[in-house]
Amino acid sequence: MQKLKSKILVVDDNAGIRSALKILLPMRFSDVELLATPKQLMTTMRTFKPDVALLDMNFDADINTGNEGLFWLSELKRDFPEVEVVLFTAYADIALAVEGMKRGAFDFVVKPWDNAKLLDTLENAAKKHRHHASADVEPDKPLMQWGGGEAMTELRHMVEKIAPTDATVLITGENGTGKDLLANEIHRLSSRSRKKMVGVDMGAITETLFESEMFGHVKGAFTDAHSDHVGKFEQANGTTVFLDEIGNIPLSQQAKLLRVLQNRTITRVGDTKAIPIDIRLICASNMDLAAMVKEGRFREDLYYRINTVTLHLPPLRERTDEIASLSQLFVKKYAEKYHRQTKNISEEALDMLQRCRWNGNIRELQSHIEKAVIMSDNETLQPSDLQIADNELLDVTTSTRNVSLEDAEKQVIREAMKKYNGNLSLVAKALRISRPTLYNRLKKYGI
Repeated sequence: MQKLKSKILVVDDNAGIRSALKILLPMRFSDVELLATPKQLMTTMRTFKPDVALLDMNFDADINTGNEGLFWLSELKRDFPEVEVVLFTAYADIALAVEGMKRGAFDFVVKPWDNAKLLDTLENAAKKHRHHASADVEPDKPLMQWGGGEAMTELRHMVEKIAPTDATVLITGENGTGKDLLANEIHRLSSRSRKKMVGVDMGAITETLFESEMFGHVKGAFTDAHSDHVGKFEQANGTTVFLDEIGNIPLSQQAKLLRVLQNRTITRVGDTKAIPIDIRLICASNMDLAAMVKEGRFREDLYYRINTVTLHLPPLRERTDEIASLSQLFVKKYAEKYHRQTKNISEEALDMLQRCRWNGNIRELQSHIEKAVIMSDNETLQPSDLQIADNELLDVTTSTRNVSLEDAEKQVIREAMKKYNGNLSLVAKALRISRPTLYNRLKKYGI
């Protein structure tokens, strides 16, 4: 049988088992590394770069609980989520192995093992890793849905200009507009696209863990620092790092981030060694960072450091030409996921989708389509399948149904201005848009 070009890392403290696997595994896999202890596990992961780790559940003869195996599983999935982990366990520890699978392990093999079963399990894990690795890097596959409107056309041209450079980019826009997809598209078109972009949700990192998560730490730096940890910036060395919702970074940590961006080096918590990093930075925010600078909630020097180029992603209500294609894309996705027969969307349903306010933008549209596909028994989605309430729709009257959406929007704004006697705050609130967006509409339509 032909060998797989895959790397297998074995971690087991039993010398007899390691000797047997040293003979068995090279029959099927191109590279095999064996460790007697997990003490060097994280270091070896970075140097050997395995596709699959075969991890024993116990390393201390006096403590046979499997907890150490679960600990190292968690460490592996945290720092190397793309690597598949197969657990090696005694029959009595099957319940622990099942718990390990809940925590992200690919599968488990019971000792004493069957050679064919062990090899097949590791091979399937390696194939899964290879599939995911190829899916992560698809430089020729567009990720962004581009509409034909003026704003999105201009945005696309800007992306094509800046993507090949290493310019720092700040993406602004409301929640759910697809800022992460735009970041991925910039990375896809860049010279760094052969390596996966590293994304970080800044809103999910607590202030106390900021330095450890972003810059890493060394073993013993603090309580529970049982091993070295590679931070996000070091993980992104040679590729793009995407800091989503950067406005959530506490003011106390902004100076540390600025220093890293200026010096292009990081120092792990508990260490003194400066580690050079080569990254391309993309940030995103749904907040008004310029206003936060004026209010003293965001450092001015950091703000100018991250917005060499600023790209604004318009809300979905300004990109109605994309709704039909996005909806069809979501129908296909969820019909396959839930094994439904739905294939199309009726003209009436599309009309309803295009008249919706979409305060939650693309994310809200996706949610509606997902629920509709799940609940519908038809091949073609109808308005009744969408479960959109009347108050979620723009009040387009019968007299405006045969004119363009732009004319309809103009009429809706005029009616609201008349109803609220020109009070812009009330008009913006009634239309569920921001005051700046309302100002732009008034200027655009000459109202």
